Amino acid sequence: MELECAVQKYAWGVCGMDSSVAQLVKAVQPDLEVTDDQPFAELWMGTHPSGPSVIKGSGETLGEYIRHQPGVLGFPVIEKFGEQLPFLFKVLSVNQALSIQAHPNKKHAEELHSARPEVYKDPNHKPEMTIALTPFQALCGFRPAQEIARHLKDLPELRQVVGEDAAQSFTENPGEETLKTCFSTMMNASIDTISQALTQLLDRFSQMDDGEGRDLLRELFQRLHDKYPGDVGCFSIYLLNYVLLQPGEAMFLGPNVIHAYLLGDCIECMACSDNVVRAGLTPKYQDVETLVEMLDYSMGPPENRKFEGFKMDDYTILYNPPVLDFAVDMIEVPSGVDQYTLRPVESASILLVVEGGAGGIETSPSAPGDAPSPPPTLQRGSVLFLPAGQSLTLRPTKQNSRLLAFRALCVL
Repeated sequence: MELECAVQKYAWGVCGMDSSVAQLVKAVQPDLEVTDDQPFAELWMGTHPSGPSVIKGSGETLGEYIRHQPGVLGFPVIEKFGEQLPFLFKVLSVNQALSIQAHPNKKHAEELHSARPEVYKDPNHKPEMTIALTPFQALCGFRPAQEIARHLKDLPELRQVVGEDAAQSFTENPGEETLKTCFSTMMNASIDTISQALTQLLDRFSQMDDGEGRDLLRELFQRLHDKYPGDVGCFSIYLLNYVLLQPGEAMFLGPNVIHAYLLGDCIECMACSDNVVRAGLTPKYQDVETLVEMLDYSMGPPENRKFEGFKMDDYTILYNPPVLDFAVDMIEVPSGVDQYTLRPVESASILLVVEGGAGGIETSPSAPGDAPSPPPTLQRGSVLFLPAGQSLTLRPTKQNSRLLAFRALCVL
């Protein structure tokens, strides 16, 4: 069944047709108005009430269809998660930093939702995985101890917001507890302290040569400060890993892992939740105390944050993270291949075509209920829902272009 999916126009999104989100949606909705000053941040594919997908041709939401035909989820999914789709599938186009954030584990999410349902609106955890579509920049996890210690030594402005006592304690005894003290002191620093330190470092940057500026991450610091002037989160780059994902590379974010997306386009899949604990680089509600207490303060290099996929066959790589809620297939069929059949799986899945197209679509068996038949062709931006156990045969239509698609599913 083909889906029409929700677009989120958050301020941090890429504007106009430079956005992968806008390009994908415009390809299947030619009448969509896309203006150069309008951000297109996220495409949501799934049943989340903040942006439910609709079955094309029937007007029924995917969530309603699943309620009437729960068997399409697959027995293992129903046994584990009940009669609901357990994942939310997205495309993100990021033009400026998203907030410094982490996601609670399941137990903590239930506690936060019970105590403050107006802020934490559901009781579910939100592990998530990112697969880059373009070179994708992010902050993720805490740097190796020696790098943090070096930044504390080289940057008096950082010591100013971290606190001299906390900085010295970490330098002498670099561990998770001393790092937590540094991070907590920094995030709770007074506005005057933060303002003074930011001003001093910006002034020093203006006088540095290119080599020293590069060593001290001048370009990234200035870019963050341009978007979030006066925000202590600008200093987070000296404690957190800078991660650059190339297209096809992935990163998994389990509970309590600090991160912030910075720039680029990606596929994202997560548990069906919107629980985010934020602090820094955001105009949204910040819960510094909760974030400080929940974080995983383990330290390590950025390479440790990347997540490897498993080659299922010549054309499919499965990214299967250590959670049951979701996994993602990356399907890349080169030009010249006559046809390719997606393997049937035990869960419902959602397929997104990112590049190329396909004709002569065949599914087996057909979907239950009164849902419309699958479209005769797929193109860039097409989104399909596949019931559990259904195989899909694709015949690429453009001989000079690869077919690139992603599929969200569960491996149970």
